[in-house]
Amino acid sequence: MAVRQNSQQKKAAGLISRRTNRLSPSGIRKFFDLLASMEGVISLGVGEPDFTTPWQIREQAIRSIEEGYTHYTSNLGMPELRKELSQHLKERCGVEYQSDGELLITVGVSEALDLAMRAILNPGDEVIMPDPCFVAYEACVILAEGEPVNVPTSRENSFELDAADVAARITDRTKAILLGFPANPTGAVMPREKLLAIAEVARRHRLMVVSDEIYDRLVYDGEHNYFASLPGMKDSTVFLGGFSKAYAMTGWRIGYAAASKEIIAAMTKIHQYTMMSASTMAQIAALEALRAGESDVLEMVADYNQRRKLIVKGLNDIGLTCFEPRGAFYAFPSIEITSMTSDEFSEKLLVEEKVAVVPGSAFGSCGEGYVRCCYATSLAEIEEALVRMKRFVNRHKKA
Repeated sequence: MAVRQNSQQKKAAGLISRRTNRLSPSGIRKFFDLLASMEGVISLGVGEPDFTTPWQIREQAIRSIEEGYTHYTSNLGMPELRKELSQHLKERCGVEYQSDGELLITVGVSEALDLAMRAILNPGDEVIMPDPCFVAYEACVILAEGEPVNVPTSRENSFELDAADVAARITDRTKAILLGFPANPTGAVMPREKLLAIAEVARRHRLMVVSDEIYDRLVYDGEHNYFASLPGMKDSTVFLGGFSKAYAMTGWRIGYAAASKEIIAAMTKIHQYTMMSASTMAQIAALEALRAGESDVLEMVADYNQRRKLIVKGLNDIGLTCFEPRGAFYAFPSIEITSMTSDEFSEKLLVEEKVAVVPGSAFGSCGEGYVRCCYATSLAEIEEALVRMKRFVNRHKKA
């Protein structure tokens, strides 16, 4: 029986591509699966707004269906949306992108990232990225047959990426630098001077920069600096953005890429064979978000800021040392006070106190010793989660 099982496993393994076999299952999804089978859980794990998409955005999508806007759009996306987005980026980011040729509407930022990696990488090309980072970064590089090269960051440097550390990892195979700030899972925001230093490294070595800025509107102290707006960097940057976080539109799956005409043309080749076009109804909703969603964004950001202050203070009071996140909606506390790995801590906290967090190890080796707590949930739930976490830490902290 064991021999037959072995043979079946080998046969199954042979059917799957090597690049797919290199991927690890998402550490986030593992905990969502556990969560689904339990009642009474407070989730600090799901990385999405708890707000419903603002009514006027939903209303436009509903009206579009009633009026029969149910057909494909251009591969690039609706011309009206691209024009509005072009104006929005000019006003907010200080970068001019032509609506015809330099913008591509995608199925969420995840598709935009996948397209960017497949469009620019050849087999064996290396992509430098921070560690910890969003779980999809390594996966998208591997699926494009590239090689991820991780640069450690830590609480000591506020999880910011240092240009000297990037430069030290450049080889003759390096093709791009992948940035994700404001950062998931840490909430780190890069100061302008550090981005300028990375831009200089990219220029000197003629590297592309792929900059995932999905949390651009969720910055609480200071301002977000758009990488493409740095001197001379527009043509070397693939700027990725979307509507999920700022406008509470995660389920709509609508994002975009902004880059040179050559890069967008290459990304569009792949997009037209895989997705064809983003959902028409979602594009109409995104258009309304750009036109009329600003006041809702500001209200939600103010609410997140309250929650941020509450959870950071609460975690530090418990003894789970937490640096102050300046962006996104995540706290990334150290669990050093316990004797557990981040996996053990997360599993036991879920079972014993019914609070869901995500182990830091899901985001890279430098995430070990931390857990990600998403504060995109109500103040009451955050307060109750902190009560439960305090009980848990008191039971398990090192003597």
